[in-house]
Amino acid sequence: MTGELNPAGSALRHIVVMGVTSCGKSTVGAAIAERLGAEFLDGDSLHPQSNIDKMASGTPLNDDDRAPWLAEIGRRFAASDAGLIIACSALKRAYRDIIRSGDPSVVFVHLHGSRELLSSRMAARPGHFMPLSLLESQLETLEELQADEKSVVVDIATPVKQIVDEAVAGLGGRQVDATRFLVDLKAAPFNLDDAAVAWVGSTIDSMSLEEKIGQLFINHNNDYSQEYLDGVLEQYHVGGMRYRPGPAAAVQEHIRYAQSKTRIPLLVASNPEMGGAGSCDDGTFVSTHLQAGSHPDKDIARQMGRVAGVETAALGCNWAFAPIVDIHYNWRNTVISTRAFGNTPEIVVERAKEYFDGISESPTVCAMKHFPGDGLDERDQHVVTSYNTFGYEEWNRTYGHVYREMIGHGVQSIMVGHIGAPDLSRHFRPGLAAEDILPATLAPELLQDLLRGELGFNGLVLTDASQMIGLTQAMKRSELVPATIAAGCDMFLFFRNPAEDFGYMLEGYKSGVITEARLQDALRRILGLKASLGLHKAARESLVPPVEALQLIGSEAHRAIAAEIADKTVTLVKDTASNLPITPRTHKRIRLYGISGGADFTRADPLAYLDVVRDELEKAGFEVHVFKTAEQRQIAGETGVNFMSVISEEATGDYAQKYDAAFVFANVKGFAQEAAIRIKWSTPMAAEIPWYATEVPTVFVSLNQPNHLIDVPMVKTAIHAHAGTPEAIRAAIEKIEGKSEFQGTFNENVFCDSFDTRL
Repeated sequence: MTGELNPAGSALRHIVVMGVTSCGKSTVGAAIAERLGAEFLDGDSLHPQSNIDKMASGTPLNDDDRAPWLAEIGRRFAASDAGLIIACSALKRAYRDIIRSGDPSVVFVHLHGSRELLSSRMAARPGHFMPLSLLESQLETLEELQADEKSVVVDIATPVKQIVDEAVAGLGGRQVDATRFLVDLKAAPFNLDDAAVAWVGSTIDSMSLEEKIGQLFINHNNDYSQEYLDGVLEQYHVGGMRYRPGPAAAVQEHIRYAQSKTRIPLLVASNPEMGGAGSCDDGTFVSTHLQAGSHPDKDIARQMGRVAGVETAALGCNWAFAPIVDIHYNWRNTVISTRAFGNTPEIVVERAKEYFDGISESPTVCAMKHFPGDGLDERDQHVVTSYNTFGYEEWNRTYGHVYREMIGHGVQSIMVGHIGAPDLSRHFRPGLAAEDILPATLAPELLQDLLRGELGFNGLVLTDASQMIGLTQAMKRSELVPATIAAGCDMFLFFRNPAEDFGYMLEGYKSGVITEARLQDALRRILGLKASLGLHKAARESLVPPVEALQLIGSEAHRAIAAEIADKTVTLVKDTASNLPITPRTHKRIRLYGISGGADFTRADPLAYLDVVRDELEKAGFEVHVFKTAEQRQIAGETGVNFMSVISEEATGDYAQKYDAAFVFANVKGFAQEAAIRIKWSTPMAAEIPWYATEVPTVFVSLNQPNHLIDVPMVKTAIHAHAGTPEAIRAAIEKIEGKSEFQGTFNENVFCDSFDTRL
């Protein structure tokens, strides 16, 4: 690429697609015009008849013949005040000067190809007026573009779509080159010494091709058996793994065996978004991200990170897929509603740094997520591609600010979401068509130009889970697997089918989709991250702590931290009817309703928490009457009951004589299976819907989502307890009774942009 293509930042509109015969000027020119929304003209149609007759007879045109033709092309540009692309051979500098004399803004896209390729293409065009004999004449005439000419050069030995992609990228002033930002292992976040850098290099040199390809993968271990691990490690040579949570002892032994069997130490990842919970069944649930952002005490986030680090390191994990640095702008977004620290970049930056510092006290590196940022689209990438629709400037003020701050703070890796960013992509690739907007995992302009280039990230980049439809809807699996690495990701999260995906990645390298330079850079980042953890010099038997370390998981001290945080963060969203406090003395008989989203992929009982609620209420001295839906009563063996009969029985005029108050505890999750989450009542006009809010004091307590007021605006008392843990439930009930003060805070998302939710 030469010349200054777009100094003012305005759209490029006047373009000559140039090159010798059979290079594809017309096909590519028309495709670029369609992409940019411009008019296309084939320059051959502008030749005077005398020139056409001369070429058809086999006589080359001379400069006098070409001058009026070139001047006409320049005139067409000068007369056009819209986008215009003209295909023209424009072989000599003097010819291009004639065109530019009509319009100095013209940019030249040179379609470059080998003599052999051009000959074969030309031989396949027997009906064209340019005979094969004139190809040599054109190649001899061709003068390469010079430094002062605004131009882009594209190799034509690729499919047309790729040629167009590279041409449009070049017209935007950027090159599609995933090796422009090679890793510096001595710089942050790796900070390796000479010995560690040498280990990285020598280890890569010792690998077979299959081992190199395997390092690109992070396996999802679906089986704890040794036979399963033997197969994964011996056949696919994976660089990292994540496992299905289970009992801490089983998880630790699983990791120990895996590390003992692999030639190169593994990155072992977990999802400690809430403390130790999620990494093993008996880990401590400390708080959600939102909970850690719902109190003035920023140390809550540090404690969450600290407990997460201690408990996951005790298992043998060394890589945390956290913190989450998304910003919850759209209340309808339920993917990150509880997984974001808040709805402003300031709170996200402050709490994410605290979490990072806390977990970094253990031998753990972090992968913050989900670049380029979730929280605008309401949809979930597990089931559909979603989009960050901020413009370039607004993105930089918000999400960009968060990423710059966290990169500067030392975060070691970034998980890329299957999230497209149309305005960001078009900032770096002007004219990019809507159908060519790809999720960030496949978008070099986002991974390279933005993340590596403008944000200066030197660390490791990994994809989000590759089975998510946000990625798989973009292109064929055989194409997308290597395309993620070619675009700038360093590791690929989870096989769908191990043999297939490994084969796709290997073929992608052999076919040139993944260049040798790109593969080497990815490997250096992967091994560099391992070396930054000291894995390269640790004795194999010390990579996983002894069994005694498991005593730290779910410890009394950690549960005490969780209880203290629950007490601080239970939040009173509204009490407009002054219903509180409600005590056994003032309101003895409680009608208790439990709302859940139904069973999800975890197969956990979605209403198990209700037993805890009932027990805590009874311990406090309340008389509890638990409502059961028609389905629950039928399952229990009751006959002659249906939803209409339940409504008739429940909604009677003597409701207030039977009960003194109604408590609704909602634990609605639905994560990863729905594009958006709302309360789903048991039946039409269900008896558990708070119709009774006009009859008795009614308290609605959310144990998960913060956006439920949109579905229950009629309740006058709403509490967000953040979690369905015993600690959170106990704290909420104590505050309902007035035994302790509400300390938690909330942001405006809780009112869901509706006036009635505030009443």
